[in-house]
Amino acid sequence: MIQNYQHTVTKRFLKYVTIDTQSDPQSNSQPSTQKQKDLSRILVEELIEMGIKNVELDEFGYVYVTIPSNSKKNIPTICFCSHVDTAPDCSGTHVQPILHKEYDGNDIVLPHDNSQIISTSKYPYLKNHIGKDIITASGSTLLGADDKAGVAIIMDMAHYLITHPEFEHGCIKILFTPDEEIGMGTAKLDIAKLSADYAYTLDGGELGTFEDETFSADAVTITVNGVIAHPGAAKGVMVNALKIVSEIVAALPKDSWSPETTNKREGFVHPVRIEGLAEKASVEFIIRDFETSKLKEHENKLEQITKTVLQHHPKATIDFVVKEQYRNMKEILDQHPHVVDHAIEAYKRVGLTVIKEPIRGGTDGSKLSFMGLPCPNIFTGMQAIHSKHEWIGVSDMEKSVEVLVELVKVWEEKS
Repeated sequence: MIQNYQHTVTKRFLKYVTIDTQSDPQSNSQPSTQKQKDLSRILVEELIEMGIKNVELDEFGYVYVTIPSNSKKNIPTICFCSHVDTAPDCSGTHVQPILHKEYDGNDIVLPHDNSQIISTSKYPYLKNHIGKDIITASGSTLLGADDKAGVAIIMDMAHYLITHPEFEHGCIKILFTPDEEIGMGTAKLDIAKLSADYAYTLDGGELGTFEDETFSADAVTITVNGVIAHPGAAKGVMVNALKIVSEIVAALPKDSWSPETTNKREGFVHPVRIEGLAEKASVEFIIRDFETSKLKEHENKLEQITKTVLQHHPKATIDFVVKEQYRNMKEILDQHPHVVDHAIEAYKRVGLTVIKEPIRGGTDGSKLSFMGLPCPNIFTGMQAIHSKHEWIGVSDMEKSVEVLVELVKVWEEKS
């Protein structure tokens, strides 16, 4: 465990969250928003100030960092990764973080919107932080702990390694990515430049949680081609694509098969966007399941629902397009059990009981694993993410730093 170390993670986090880095799912550029680089440039400056020489921010918004080995052993190169962007779901402009010293357990009324109240009844995990410091936003924005907590944790780990040259370690890589929240976190990643053997993302929640399994994911776009006519002379001619798309969505099961009706290991089909005109309209779905083979079952069922609706509109046609998004990283990690075992050992050494659970979503680690870089996910402490109620415990972030330092030590000792 880290002894007599003055953590920098909180100071860094409070600074990073004030920088607007929201990604944009409707953008075709990479990164999707140039403002993400505002934070990336600060990270580069801070890393160079630490004394790290091999630091690069590329045109696509990726930050590549190398901390050379100081050990005589032949140790695998380990990468720690977090994303700089925040979700488009809630405003990330003018974030004003509030540090609540020694939280007293009472409801927290956020000052910029008194209707935004964070309470232990709504967030029971908050009870674990009574008497400890926590950080919230001000009520008008998200906080950005997802994933600036991960960024700050990795930066504090780097600071520890650099300020403790006697601490032996292998070659350590750091990767900060853009656009994770819109599923493009590895779209322009140069895996050869990164040149790591294994990786860990810092993008998890509660203290002690460790995730080596994600959803597998596809996207489906159904485009309906109707028949347009002047509405004054449309009888028997017009086929309204917007109405057909609405019928397809309305035909989905009401009590199952959706995010709002499933949990644990259940998959779902989720409409996320409708757009178009009477002549041509489309609906986009995300398809999720922990078993990759079930994605096809979900897609077949969705296609059959669509065809059933189309039976009532014989003049309309459809395009049904499936796009792979990411796959369950456990399929890869099961082939490299020591990556998980070393992390669990690090958790135990800092006094944590490992809480292993699957992610009902994905991380950059999902893609990285299938790009040849086996990559489970480590906790940061972030809570109520993508919302105005987002909060995080300082002690959770500091403990995550301890886990990373210990994990580096485990890899050195076991090599």
